[in-house]
Amino acid sequence: MFSAFVKNKFKKDPTKKLVKLYDRKLEEAMLAQRNGNIRGYAMLTAEAETIKQQILELDPSAKI
Repeated sequence: MFSAFVKNKFKKDPTKKLVKLYDRKLEEAMLAQRNGNIRGYAMLTAEAETIKQQILELDPSAKI
């Protein structure tokens, strides 16, 4: 019983890492857009959408 608790407590959540990556990509896209790099903005936004799909596949109830 206790070992199951410890395993679950320290088990890494794969969605948490993807959410951080998603947020970082969106921020990079915003900065690219502000700098006038529309092509870079489009590429970064597309990458962010791909990451968003991965997050939703792992956790359909994720709020992003």
